[in-house]
Amino acid sequence: MIDFEFTEEQKAVEKMVREFAAKEVAPRIRELDERGEYDPSIPKKMAELGLLGICVPEEYGGAGFDYIALGLACEELEYVDTFLRVFMSVHVGLNCLTLLSWGTEEQKRRYLIPQAKGEKLATYALTEPNAGSDAVGIQSTAVKDGDVYVLNGEKIWISLADVADQFITFAWTDLEKKKKRDHSGISAFIVERRFQGVETGTLHGKLGVRAGNTGWIHYQDVRVPRENLLGREGEGFKIAMFALDQGRYTVAAGATGLIRACRDASVKYALERKTFGRPIAEYQLIKEMIAEMEADYQACRLLWLRSGWMKNRGLRNTRETSLAKWMATVASERAASNAVQIYGAYGYSNEYPVERFYRNCKGAVIYEGTREIHKLMQADYVLGFRKDKPVRCTLPKWEPKR
Repeated sequence: MIDFEFTEEQKAVEKMVREFAAKEVAPRIRELDERGEYDPSIPKKMAELGLLGICVPEEYGGAGFDYIALGLACEELEYVDTFLRVFMSVHVGLNCLTLLSWGTEEQKRRYLIPQAKGEKLATYALTEPNAGSDAVGIQSTAVKDGDVYVLNGEKIWISLADVADQFITFAWTDLEKKKKRDHSGISAFIVERRFQGVETGTLHGKLGVRAGNTGWIHYQDVRVPRENLLGREGEGFKIAMFALDQGRYTVAAGATGLIRACRDASVKYALERKTFGRPIAEYQLIKEMIAEMEADYQACRLLWLRSGWMKNRGLRNTRETSLAKWMATVASERAASNAVQIYGAYGYSNEYPVERFYRNCKGAVIYEGTREIHKLMQADYVLGFRKDKPVRCTLPKWEPKR
């Protein structure tokens, strides 16, 4: 049975993150966005609050909260700006939770603990110039040479690429399987920035999420120690898909927060703005748009909460999380568009936040599975064409703190 009442710990996390984002980021976000400036002091403050290891067990340096708390944090962060939630998606969802589930004890001690404490920043490097939705289309290779793998390749559209210390990277280790597009030839690696041959850069001119760092990674004959192989050789594709289950969850929760931000901004403006002698909130078509935002917010929140509930119990949730991500991101795009419409000409100016919401929402409809990919996934589940197979590793069932 799903209990819709939040625990005291979950409420405390929600309140803490809401206050942090409102105090530390909201007053400055217009300037940061306008300048396209990444502020390294913000993740440091997030680390001090325990957010960068929020649902990592305490034994690995984390705060030990559950996955619902992670979702609540992401919703509150994106309520202020998407770049905050993106940080959580890549550092916590895609990287830390993947290390927690697939890493060896030594890898957890060496990499997960400093990441959960916020001493090191981490990201996830799958996408390449010619491989987005087609993950098997990656061209990066890691050829074994004694006790190391020699890594070569190019990654792009990687959040935190130019600021992260550690990367979970995917490359072909079986070149014969690469020719056949057999994904069992892909492996995953933990790569450190300090490794010789690692070069990164920042992408400029983005439509949205301008206060966050997005960039590229170039690997030139990078010698990766054998002990940095994550999982077994050939399990890279499974690990990549597992990681996306966690990242998509944070995206769904965050997009839900963006819907709420659009709703709240629209309500405030509609009650203040007057035309023909009365507030525009009294007009039926304005009410209709605000009502849609409210319906979308409530429905999308239930979807990501269901996924979080399943994660807490150690249940596979690929189907449920895909649905939550798809519906929440599409609904956030609709909410942002309507918010700009309600604001009229003012919505076209960055004097008001809805302009930024409108730009920010578009990315989530594309990354971590486009809306088209998720539509196909949901149809295939219903038609019986897709059935989730058991995997060697699942997200650990959450255990309350003792």
